Amino acid sequence: MKIGVSECLLGCKCRYDGGHSKDDFINTALSQHFQFVPFCPEKMIFPTPREAIRQIQIEDEVKVFTSNTSKDVTNSLKEISKKCAKEIQEHDLCGFILKSKSPTCGLERVKVYQPKNAPSEKKGVGFFAKEILELYPYLPIEEEGRLSDAWLRENFLMQVFAYAHLQEFLKSTPSMSDLVVFHTSYKYLIYAKSHEKYKTLGNIVANHEKLTFEALLERYKEEFLKAISLKGSVKKTYNVLLHMFGYFKTYISKGEKEEILEAIEEYKQRIIPLVAVMKVLKLYASRFNVEYLLGQKFLSPYPKELALRSDIKAYK
Repeated sequence: MKIGVSECLLGCKCRYDGGHSKDDFINTALSQHFQFVPFCPEKMIFPTPREAIRQIQIEDEVKVFTSNTSKDVTNSLKEISKKCAKEIQEHDLCGFILKSKSPTCGLERVKVYQPKNAPSEKKGVGFFAKEILELYPYLPIEEEGRLSDAWLRENFLMQVFAYAHLQEFLKSTPSMSDLVVFHTSYKYLIYAKSHEKYKTLGNIVANHEKLTFEALLERYKEEFLKAISLKGSVKKTYNVLLHMFGYFKTYISKGEKEEILEAIEEYKQRIIPLVAVMKVLKLYASRFNVEYLLGQKFLSPYPKELALRSDIKAYK
C-alpha cells in the first residue's frame, strides 16, 4: 500500500532553511505498513536552502511571495503544484499526509499575510494541497500535526485502509454477488459513521433503477468513499456494539451478558478503550462461530499493531 507524504516529513532536508521536519509516527509506526511516495513541489523549483515563501492577500487573490526579496512566485508554484498533483494518479495512492502550516502543503489554517503591516490570518490552504483536494476529492488526506490527535488518527487510518480495500475490490473484476459480500462486510463500520449512508449504499446495491453493473459500481464507489470519509463517534459505536452483542446474547449465561454489557457501558463512559470491548466480542463471535460478525470489517479494519483503538481518546 502506498501513501503520499510531504518529503520533509520523511527526514529529507528540503525545507527552505535546509532542514527537515521528520515525523516519528510516520517513520516508525506507519513505515511498517506503507510504502511512502515523497512529494515536495518547492524543492523542484527553488534551491535548498532558500528564502521562505508566504501567502499574501492581494485584493481578492492570494499570491505567494518570497519573504526577503518579495519576489512573486505565484505562477511558478501554481504550475509545479498542478504538475505534482497530476502525478499522484500514477502511484495508486490510498492516502496522503501533508506538512501542516506550509504555504505549499498545508491543508488548512495556513497563514495569509496582508500587503501592509497587519496581523496574518490563519485562513489559507497550501497551493499543492488545494490541487490535491480538487483532483482527488475522496482521497484520504490529513496533516501530520493532526495525527497526534488519537481520534483523527484512528479515523484517518480506518479511511485509508477502507479506501485501499475498495480499490483492490474494483480491480478484481467483481460480480454482483461479490458486491453484496463487500457491502455486507462493511455494515457495522459504516454504521459507526452514518446509518443513513449505509441505507443509501444498500439502496444502490438493490439497484431499483436497473442501472448497468458498471454504472452501479461507479455510484457505489462514490457513496462508499463519502461514507468512509465521515468520522465515527462514541454514541454511534456504542450502538454498533449493542447490535453485535445481540447476535449471541441468547447463547450465553446471565452473568456473561452482564459482563459484556458492563464492558460496553464502560466504553461509552470512556473508562476503557474500544479494543477491550472488541476483544470480548470477537471471543464470543468465534466461540459461537457467528460468521456474519466474524466477516465484519469493523472487527479488524486495520492491522492491530497500529494500536489505534487502545487509546480512550480515539473516540469522541
